[in-house]
Amino acid sequence: MCSLRSRGTATDGARGTLAVVTGAAWRTPRRRGDVSLARRLLLLQALVVTVVVLTSTVVAYLDARQAVRDKAAEEATAIVESLADSPLVLDAVTGPDPTAVLQPYVEQVRADTGTSFITVLAPDRTRYTHPDPAQIGRPFRGTIAPALAGRTFTETYTGTLGPSVRATGPVVDAGGRVVALVSAGVTVAAIGQDLAAAVPGIVGTALVTLAVGTLGSWALSRRLRRQTHGLSPGQLARMVDYHHAVLHAVREGLLLVDGEQRVQLVNDEARRLLGLDGDPTGRHVAELGLPPELTAVLAQQRTAVDEVHVTGSRVLVVSQAPPRPGGRSAGTVVTLRDSTELRVLTGELASVRSFAESLRAQAHEAANRLHTTVSLVELGRTQEAIEFATAQLASAQRLTDRVVDAVGDPVLSALLLGKAATAHERGVLLEIDPATAVGETGLPGGDLVTVVGNLLDNAIDAALAGDPPREVQFAAEVADGWLHIRVEDTGPGVREEDLPRLFERGWSTKETGAPAGLGRGLGLALAAQAVRRHGGTITVRPGPGARFVVSLPLPVHAGAAR
Repeated sequence: MCSLRSRGTATDGARGTLAVVTGAAWRTPRRRGDVSLARRLLLLQALVVTVVVLTSTVVAYLDARQAVRDKAAEEATAIVESLADSPLVLDAVTGPDPTAVLQPYVEQVRADTGTSFITVLAPDRTRYTHPDPAQIGRPFRGTIAPALAGRTFTETYTGTLGPSVRATGPVVDAGGRVVALVSAGVTVAAIGQDLAAAVPGIVGTALVTLAVGTLGSWALSRRLRRQTHGLSPGQLARMVDYHHAVLHAVREGLLLVDGEQRVQLVNDEARRLLGLDGDPTGRHVAELGLPPELTAVLAQQRTAVDEVHVTGSRVLVVSQAPPRPGGRSAGTVVTLRDSTELRVLTGELASVRSFAESLRAQAHEAANRLHTTVSLVELGRTQEAIEFATAQLASAQRLTDRVVDAVGDPVLSALLLGKAATAHERGVLLEIDPATAVGETGLPGGDLVTVVGNLLDNAIDAALAGDPPREVQFAAEVADGWLHIRVEDTGPGVREEDLPRLFERGWSTKETGAPAGLGRGLGLALAAQAVRRHGGTITVRPGPGARFVVSLPLPVHAGAAR
């Protein structure tokens, strides 16, 4: 019991540590300059949005400027090609006075198209037309070689009106000769005015984008602040470190299962208790290789409080709580406690209690016999008193001698004497087979108590459900390094269709009214578990009068049968 008390203290201490650590993580004061995660994210997003908007604005401005320049070049090229193909221009440049004919015509075209200048010039660069009449007759400034070669081209050049985007093309006669050139363009200043007209739209779009991005960042920051409770990255990191430390140090198994029945978190103790190899995170609960009853509990995700489940080598107390934030399923939190040691000690305690009950029963019987003997003596029937007392002593001594002589294991012999007294009080005769001969087995006393005690209890209950005479027979022998135990009763027996479920936790033919997991249908499951743990076998004969046969391999150097 001391070991149990120590274990409980350690578990309670781990829980207390979890509470203290969790509270400490929430209440740790912020250090100087320790900004909350939400605020940091807001500042970072604001910076990113600002940089993105500024970059986009610059790109949009440059793209708009290039678009305006391209549009000016396209319009100038169209004007040049239109004038170069005009018969009026061809006739004028080959006539006696090109300026008189072309100057008013070209200026009208320039006014209609909104270009900065249109110049018709001779192949030797002499201008026939110009927006500034003073420049007529003077040499044209710019590149004309591609036009003289018969090709229309565009360029940016600084002329008499300043920098301009211009197009220059040839005027060709019927013989294919270049007889004149046409140049039209838009000054950079005029292009700047067009670009300035587009800037408000660009800036407005940028401001709207910045406002939307800032509003979205603020909304996200508020949501994140609610979810992180205003904690800073340092506080969150410390909390995660604390939680990891507690999860690995706590003496209880912890298992987190999501709404899709997949494991999301498992600590070291849970892996040990469930016998899991590796990290089961992400695996479905049906893939963990657990007993069907425990798998069903995890899959159903129902509330469970201190349910007892038997695995291959352990008895686990399972509690499960399905949190439902906002009314939706969020999986389950499962805690596991190992009660194997508790069950072993409980079995040993039951053995001692049975022995004490046997002594109490024998004391009660002895008192009755003594009163009877004294009464016979007082009545003057001395001979009858002597015969009565001798017969009673011989009967009680025969059972004790038979058990002590047949069973050399003190735990097993004490258990048999206690169960015999209990059976006698309940109106059942517990017989020890004369062929029983067992010395020191070397098997753990707790496991022997679990196996034999549960089988005898089950047999006594079964015998009480049958017709008189109500008897239970126990036999044990050692052969070829194996301990063979046989328990028979005169009860109604086990139906053949019930054999597959006989050793399942929670299955029972007795109507006790207790829910599964709180005592009903646990005895045979614990007995079968103890047998499997030692590599033994347990078989059942169906039909009226059940017979259970258990075979357990003895440890090396175990005591032989006597």
